[in-house]
Amino acid sequence: MDVPTPTLDMTKASAALRSYWRTNLVIMSVLLSLWAFFGLGCGVLWADWLNQFMLPGTGYPLGFWFAQQGSIIAFVCLILAYALIMNGVDRRHIAALKAAVAQEATEASR
Repeated sequence: MDVPTPTLDMTKASAALRSYWRTNLVIMSVLLSLWAFFGLGCGVLWADWLNQFMLPGTGYPLGFWFAQQGSIIAFVCLILAYALIMNGVDRRHIAALKAAVAQEATEASR
């Protein structure tokens, strides 16, 4: 008895991949905007205003700290956030693709 191999209709696969890429672009846009806010905004544009505040426990002006270390720490945290968020997105989209393949297989077996 010949059992058909489950495949996914290319239109469904293409739609799923477009959805995945669109989600990825939204996440990247938000995280890059945050990086620009911390790196350029807090470290350069508003550094003079932020210098009126001191980093607690260190005595360093906040604007100086953002310019020297804060933007780098924010960048590393954004990379971690991207990795964690995309792991969830990957799991969600893989589950959706597997469900679509299973649906195609049940329809093909009828």
